[in-house]
Amino acid sequence: MTENKTIFLVDDDLKLRRLVAKFLVDQGFDIREFPDGSQVAEALREVEPAAVILDIMLPGESGLDILRRIRQQSAVPVIMLTAKGDDEDRITGLELGADDYLPKPFNPRELVARINAVLRRSQPTTRSEAAAGDSIEAGGFVLLHKRRTVCFAGQEVELSATEHRLLEALMSLPGTVLSREALLSYARGKDFGPFDRSIDVHISKLRTKTEQLSGGKRCIKTVWGSGYMFEVDEP
Repeated sequence: MTENKTIFLVDDDLKLRRLVAKFLVDQGFDIREFPDGSQVAEALREVEPAAVILDIMLPGESGLDILRRIRQQSAVPVIMLTAKGDDEDRITGLELGADDYLPKPFNPRELVARINAVLRRSQPTTRSEAAAGDSIEAGGFVLLHKRRTVCFAGQEVELSATEHRLLEALMSLPGTVLSREALLSYARGKDFGPFDRSIDVHISKLRTKTEQLSGGKRCIKTVWGSGYMFEVDEP
């Protein structure tokens, strides 16, 4: 199977967009450029890119609004470009299903590193394939790797790449407390800082999705001072 190298780049800054596009092309990616979000939804219906690079500050519809629409039709990995120090937009983006973020200005090499990281974690891992084939089952939930969804009692919901990796780690070791650092390392490789709190946002999103899916069953437990655990009912 041919590796998908198509990247959607959505940014209204023409100079920056062309600079980033050229750098990504030199790295072997195929780039489709968009000055705003007006054509992104239609383009997604035509082709599923490997990832979307999406600026938050856009003319007309904001990047956050575009992210909402993307998540209505696709679980494609999304990296948000944010203003430096704008924590509120960054957190909102993560809550809406973004997989990563990068504050402006940035080094194009870091963007490539983050693209490669989200692409790696959007694929099923060797450990999960060896341990559970195409799926993992725990506590009545079934995590489907190829579809990147979680199921409960016949109902199904899509996950972002990072949500999938986090739930995979938790469901692979039910009843075991995993530290925030261990979960971040598993979900995002080494591309995080020691004070990165994005793990909490992703866990919150996972809780919302799994509880809505299961009618309120809480499966992800916070163990204060230690980390998180996938809780299963005692037999």
